Amino acid sequence: MIALIKRDCLLYFRNLSGVLLSLLSAGIAFILYLVFLKAGIQQGWSQVAQTNQLLDSWLIAGALVLTGISTTLAGLGQLVSDRQRQIDRDLLLTDAGPVRLKLGYLVSATIVGTVMQLAMFAGMWSYFSFTDGLRYTGTQLLDVGGLMVMSAGLATVLNVLIIARIHTIDNFGKLATIVGTATGFLVGLYMPVGLLPTAAQTLVKLTPGSYVASLYRQVLMNDTLNTVFAHSSTARSDFERLMGVRINWSGLLTASQTYQIIGYILVGCLLLVLIPAWRQRLQWQR
Repeated sequence: MIALIKRDCLLYFRNLSGVLLSLLSAGIAFILYLVFLKAGIQQGWSQVAQTNQLLDSWLIAGALVLTGISTTLAGLGQLVSDRQRQIDRDLLLTDAGPVRLKLGYLVSATIVGTVMQLAMFAGMWSYFSFTDGLRYTGTQLLDVGGLMVMSAGLATVLNVLIIARIHTIDNFGKLATIVGTATGFLVGLYMPVGLLPTAAQTLVKLTPGSYVASLYRQVLMNDTLNTVFAHSSTARSDFERLMGVRINWSGLLTASQTYQIIGYILVGCLLLVLIPAWRQRLQWQR
């Protein structure tokens, strides 16, 4: 399985144009924020101190989720390519078998998503550190690193389910475009969640990526929120609800509740991905 993981990772990172294209959605969101979105959002929170730092962290969180989704999907392009050229059938004849083969695709895409999130985070943080003096503690960086792995893993299993019926690279490319465009809205990146219509807010709450974005925002924005809203818990709750820092389900979810929801989704989706492979393995053994 290690050889399969190494193969898939090398094929992804050797394709420089593919790597850059997988970051296109997050890059566009970053530019849109700098050129258009930041000034408009700042006007609505002009009375809040350290607005630049809060909004910068808010943008970084959403961009990381978008990066994780788009790059893991790009990493899974090798799965579709193997399926189209029937290379997966040749690989099934090796010692790997259906379960290890599927795990190889999952782990390699998760590695790709984690590495690309690290690269995107380093780039955005460097820019905002220079322009707005954005700072993070070592504890925050460790928490973000753990979230990157979880985010990439969740995005990978969800993307595997999405591409389950995709058998050609042409259709895969079209799907990737749709996913990259829709994800920016569904994780509250292009517009604060609280400003969306009620139906759109419900759709956001049904999107797993929005919960990952919520955790990112809680980690990255927590210290600044503690300082800015030290004397007004009500104002902080309003800010967290409108900006999607915490998801609102008849009350704002805590970080623990959000982790639990993500854990249930991750385990459920992983079972949906691996159970067919286990069945295939049992059939072969019989």
